[in-house]
Amino acid sequence: MGDEMTTPTSAQPGNEAAEALGVDDTHLQEAAKRHLWMHFTRMSSYADHDVPIMVRGEGPWVYDSRGKRYLDGLSGLFVVQAGHGRRELADAAARQAATLGYFPLWSYAHPNAIELSERLASLAPGDINRVFFTTGGGEAVESAWKLARQYFRATGQPGRYKVISRNIAYHGTTMGALSITGLPDIKAPFEPLVPGSVRVQNTNFYRAPEHGDDPEAFGRWAADDIEARIEMEGPSSVAAVFLEPVQNSGGCFPPPPGYFQRVREICDRHGVLLVSDEVICAFGRLGSWFGAQRYDYLPDMITCAKGMTSGYSPLGALLVSDRLMEPFLSGSASFSHGFTFGGHPVSTAVALANLDLMEKEDLVGNADRRAADFRAVLEGLRDLPIVGDVRGDGLFYGIEMVKDKATKETFDDDESERLLRGYLSGALFQAGLVCRADDRGDPVIQLAPPLVCEQEHFELIGEILRSVLTDAWKRL
Repeated sequence: MGDEMTTPTSAQPGNEAAEALGVDDTHLQEAAKRHLWMHFTRMSSYADHDVPIMVRGEGPWVYDSRGKRYLDGLSGLFVVQAGHGRRELADAAARQAATLGYFPLWSYAHPNAIELSERLASLAPGDINRVFFTTGGGEAVESAWKLARQYFRATGQPGRYKVISRNIAYHGTTMGALSITGLPDIKAPFEPLVPGSVRVQNTNFYRAPEHGDDPEAFGRWAADDIEARIEMEGPSSVAAVFLEPVQNSGGCFPPPPGYFQRVREICDRHGVLLVSDEVICAFGRLGSWFGAQRYDYLPDMITCAKGMTSGYSPLGALLVSDRLMEPFLSGSASFSHGFTFGGHPVSTAVALANLDLMEKEDLVGNADRRAADFRAVLEGLRDLPIVGDVRGDGLFYGIEMVKDKATKETFDDDESERLLRGYLSGALFQAGLVCRADDRGDPVIQLAPPLVCEQEHFELIGEILRSVLTDAWKRL
């Protein structure tokens, strides 16, 4: 089954709209096909199709180079919490670039990094008070594994180097983060990877028939699989467990009741660190500043990125508890790790402005208040024969598609290829909806609209999905 992001196609004719926007669409198409290497993309897809080129955004909407408007139902890539076209964020970047465009955090500091670290510590749960900046989420995950290993060396437990993560979970593409990732297809081309990463069960309750209608029993079973794996590997060799509050890859698996509390107990019992990977789930996506707060657990580390700046400038961070910082506060010790652009002055200025904007407009509260409305719209699609499950939390949901609702029979690889890449991805895009059709687990459609969205946007998402999924079923 393919691992690439599905490729939308554009069939909008003519260049008049492009000229009105001040862009030369013909030249952009030619140049993109000749020179641009897009991420996680089958480049052959554009031999017979135009490249979708986005040139402008406003609120929850984006516009392509031919003037067509789309509802951004994925917030770019789970990123644009505050919506597109926010002048406040652009102005913050411009002011900072004109004042201090760059200086590193290697033995130096600048006001924005200091203020943002203080701000993040005030928002984070418990004693998570230290912030190590990166430029993105994968780097934050990489940093967390490296810190766990160095921390245990510094505290006399050098044998602790292994990490545990869940099946199908995505944690990044750098060699360490990719090793933690639980997706075999995207790992295979780069093996051998960093040793010491092992996998446990995820929390896909829809695919757990042995637990019937008892999500708490399922949660105990899934958490206990983590303990079984720690014991199998040998507790003295395990450094950390990496878990997303809601697992992204596979289609938005929320935690069963009590799951994270049990995982916390297991980690404490065996001296293992708990890392909450919140690259997607932080900054309001689930209706709280951090997913750990949404589900009432206290991790040792939080990785975050994406929504911290609403995507207006690249920035990520590793948030760390006081306990993990302690060995690095005396003598000659230092964390032997860093990034040239980590905590960039412009990016941190944008992050501060973004947090100001989110607080001023109560976007986290908006996501929390409107979560039930968003879910209701998506749940309304369950009458379609192709819709097997609707799952997620906040403004972060997946719709799993099946061949048979009664048996939950899924599509084979060829069917999934025809369904997702052959039809659904392009059809949804043509209908004016940016979302994600993904088959890294069972085939799903993922949705994560900007936190500024309201009922009218949810209803439009539902209308487009109903029309396209109905047609997809007829084609099947």
